[in-house]
Amino acid sequence: MNLRALLFSILIIGVTFFLTSCMVGPNFHSPRAPHVCRYTESPTPTKTVSIEGAGKAGKSQHFIAGETLPSAWWHLFHSPEINALICQGLANSPNLAAAKAALVQAEENYIAQVGTLYPSLTANGQLERQRFSAAEFGGSGAGAISSIFNLINANVGVTYTLDIFGGLRRQIEATGAQVCFEKYELDAAFLTLSSNIVTTSITIASLRAQIAATEELIQAQEKTLNIVKKQFNLGGASKADVLTQETQLGQLRATLPPLQQSLVQNQHSMSILIGQFPCEDAIPKLNLDKLNLPTNLPIGVPSRLVKQRPDIQAAEALLHAASAQIGVATANLYPQITVTGAYGWINTSVGGLFEPDNKVWNIAAAIAQPIFNGGMLEAKKRAAVAAYQQAAAQYQQTVLQAFQNVADTLRALQHDAELLKAQKNAENSAHRSLILTQAQFRLGGVNYLNLLTAERSYQQARIARIQAQASRYTDTAALFQALGGGWWRRPALNCDPQLNKNLERYRPECFG
Repeated sequence: MNLRALLFSILIIGVTFFLTSCMVGPNFHSPRAPHVCRYTESPTPTKTVSIEGAGKAGKSQHFIAGETLPSAWWHLFHSPEINALICQGLANSPNLAAAKAALVQAEENYIAQVGTLYPSLTANGQLERQRFSAAEFGGSGAGAISSIFNLINANVGVTYTLDIFGGLRRQIEATGAQVCFEKYELDAAFLTLSSNIVTTSITIASLRAQIAATEELIQAQEKTLNIVKKQFNLGGASKADVLTQETQLGQLRATLPPLQQSLVQNQHSMSILIGQFPCEDAIPKLNLDKLNLPTNLPIGVPSRLVKQRPDIQAAEALLHAASAQIGVATANLYPQITVTGAYGWINTSVGGLFEPDNKVWNIAAAIAQPIFNGGMLEAKKRAAVAAYQQAAAQYQQTVLQAFQNVADTLRALQHDAELLKAQKNAENSAHRSLILTQAQFRLGGVNYLNLLTAERSYQQARIARIQAQASRYTDTAALFQALGGGWWRRPALNCDPQLNKNLERYRPECFG
């Protein structure tokens, strides 16, 4: 390449350097956090009521504003079984593995897109053997010369598209936003998996307790039936009393299969959550009474919720990508400049290919300015603007739903405590009434209908108390999930160290 060509190339590079600082389209800015001072329409109480005689589930819960969530929040339930299930789920969940793979794919696509900013350098080699006739050049007759020869060509070609208006960089920006989206989708999958394992564990424990209570009631009613039959044989009870008790016992037994079916279904769901087949019996026995109820609930500051919820951050990433696509569509309206060049050698034999006289080179620049395309490019820009408006509306909807989730769970926790207190009082009253009625029935002081009513009341009160007890646990887990689950603090799990290392690998800093 001679000096003139070299100076021309330097000029092109210099012009590119100064021109590529321009990027058309809007520059993205994160939406402002909502200006709200609380989650609910009225101030949230600082604590819930406490329930005497309800064990660990009866503790008072305190709502602490300004505190950040613990990273591995499920440890607050003090359940080794739940901790082990979560570790197993994180290691084996196909959904989590799919989210990780999607993030890796987005990262590689980003790296590939960044490559479009650099010149494309290609090495070319061509070996050709041909025969030409002098007739091709106007020769004719017996003296016309024909020849067979080889032609060898080796060169290096360069192609470079000048990103004068920033279309390539806007596309890179959009691809980087997609990486952010997949990162937050992974965080959301992590949060959803851990929350589902906790709530499913609580549901399993609750169903086991309901089944145990129902079986105890069945045994009690079987004893009552035997008493009624003895009284009938002695003439102290009618046949109708025996049939009524048998009916009551049958109805109570009929409530057991649905509970057992729900238990089996939740156990199967747990198997899927931890990445196992339902036939594998790997779910530990969970006792509802042994679960610890978290008493200090950090609810943070409402304005920070948009940064804590991975679904909101994912929606913001999509909004960012839509903003960048406006710039891509705008840049397509302007001239596209491409510089190409090649440097190499050509000869009829390999031996003398690289001699100075066989050196060849070329350099060219092309510019393309859209003039008429039926309004296609303008329509694409308007479509990009509409897509941004759609993403903005979806982002706002995600924020509203997030605040609704937190408000719902805060109120639910308050009402759960009040409900459990009422149900516990009802159970205590029903139990005392049943004991008294049973004693009076044995002595003949009350008729059979009084006993039947007392048994039914106690059965209903006990099952309702167990359900209210489980609701306190599940709604506490729902609050941690609604507040974002502390994913941004990169939790250190009490799992296999290799699993911690693998999870950390898929938590890169988001692209700006």
